[in-house]
Order: sequence, then C-alpha cells, then structure tokens
Amino acid sequence: MKVLVADDNDNFRSLVIEILTDAGYEVAAEINGLLAWNRLQAEGADMAVLDVNMPEMDGFELLKHIRTDDRFKNMPVLMLTIRAFADDQLQGYETGADDYLAKPFNNDILLARVKVLERRILNKQYKQE
Repeated sequence: MKVLVADDNDNFRSLVIEILTDAGYEVAAEINGLLAWNRLQAEGADMAVLDVNMPEMDGFELLKHIRTDDRFKNMPVLMLTIRAFADDQLQGYETGADDYLAKPFNNDILLARVKVLERRILNKQYKQE
C-alpha cells in the first residue's frame, strides 16, 4: 500500500514517514503540493496524507487536483494540518478530504486513521472482484 505524503515541515514529514514506514507502508514524500502532484502523476499512490499550508501548491489545491483526475478521484485523502479551526476542517471536507487530523497529533491516532482509509480501499477492491 503506497502512501503519498506532502508536508513542507521537515519534522512532521519525517515523523509521518517513520510512522507509516514502521507500519509497513511504502511512502513517497514531497515538500510541497506541486512536487507531490507531479510525483502522483508519475508514480501513482493508494492514498495521500496532505498538509494544508505548503508553498507552490497548498493541500486544498492539491486535493482539488486529485478529486478532478479520473485516475485518483476516489483515492482516500487525510488532511494533516496545524489549522484546527472548524472552518478549516469544513473546507477540507468540502474539498473532498476523507479525514482531517490536526497537528500536533498522537502517532497511534494517525496510524489508526490511515488504517481506516486502507480498509476502505481493501473493501472496495473486494467488492469489485
């Protein structure tokens, strides 16, 4: 299961990579939304964990690109951000996020939410077979 991670904060990006890698996920990580979008188009991914505030292309803009691309429109996306206000969360959900987790976060909660998104992928694949 490949997870695309986009976060411009080195510490948070490294932490997310470590948590997901230790749990057995393949991780592709980028420092901004534009690089993440380019990498997603080139390599694909099964799900994404996106920061909101990033240079070049923010997480909401990246999410809009994902949701309007037929190849990725159903890909589960978790928004991971310091922006914890209700309005920010609403914007994330309205833009198409599947889940929203505020920084700082509990490592176990992040992993649990990613596993929920993974179950959604596996259930969908099972139903298609």
